Amino acid sequence: MGTTFTIKWVSADASLDATLPAKIDQLLIDINHSMSTYQNDSELSRINQMPAGESVMLSEGLTQVLQQALEISHTSDGAFDVTVGPLVNLWGFGPEGRIIKAPDAADIQALRQRVGYHHLTLTERQLTRDRDVYIDLSAIAKGYGVDQVAELLETAGVSAYLVEIGGELRAKGNKPDGSHWKIAVEAPVTAERVVQRIIKVNNVGIATSGDYRNYFEENGVRFSHTLNPVTGKPISHKLASVTVLARDCATADGLATAMMVLGPEKAEAYAEQQGVEALMIIKSDIGFREIMTPGFSDYLVE
Repeated sequence: MGTTFTIKWVSADASLDATLPAKIDQLLIDINHSMSTYQNDSELSRINQMPAGESVMLSEGLTQVLQQALEISHTSDGAFDVTVGPLVNLWGFGPEGRIIKAPDAADIQALRQRVGYHHLTLTERQLTRDRDVYIDLSAIAKGYGVDQVAELLETAGVSAYLVEIGGELRAKGNKPDGSHWKIAVEAPVTAERVVQRIIKVNNVGIATSGDYRNYFEENGVRFSHTLNPVTGKPISHKLASVTVLARDCATADGLATAMMVLGPEKAEAYAEQQGVEALMIIKSDIGFREIMTPGFSDYLVE
């Protein structure tokens, strides 16, 4: 997935502790080999190379992730769209490498014809693309990976853990001293790493999406890696960061991306509609201001 991961669990079983790391490694290798767009021979890359109109049977995991992604696409009116990959690549944020100059409007318009989740039909485990769309699960696959590691731990009998992949997390149970797991939410600043809030969590998935780490600048204009699938361009509103707490990490991961595209006003309403708690950090003329859903404050460590 091109990132790091950290997994902590509470255990008194030395033999279990000795066997879990290799199982976790293999699980993540398998997920990567299914869903990576950086591996030419991954399951997803092979699907993207198929001609439009052909149908293919998906693995169980890829089916689950794509079903969840399409549901979020539908509820967010396309703010989340797994077919936005060609535009992500055009703007230099995909596997084809970085750029230093914004692409031409004509190139953006041409690739917008290849974007649209409605060109995907998933029936049980059979996927059909009615147009040559390129599927990229980068905005949800890390969250799914977190959930799968959590499930592996629970199946092994672990009841307290903190799983993190590339900043997306899932927590359950308490630390050995009986306290909650505590997570720092970063302030959306580029020059240094600053804590905005600390939250205490248990039995929840956590994901943050922001425009302050992955971007490029041209003539003083910042272009974020978060693209609006409708315009084909990076987002340009004042929402700098969204942290979502949901029942699982894949949901939190996908919803955080959708909310970043929607912008502050629509994002707040969408979070409440989806029944998740969220912290939104918004740029203003004098710094940053926060918007929280009603229940998010319950997680804050003052």
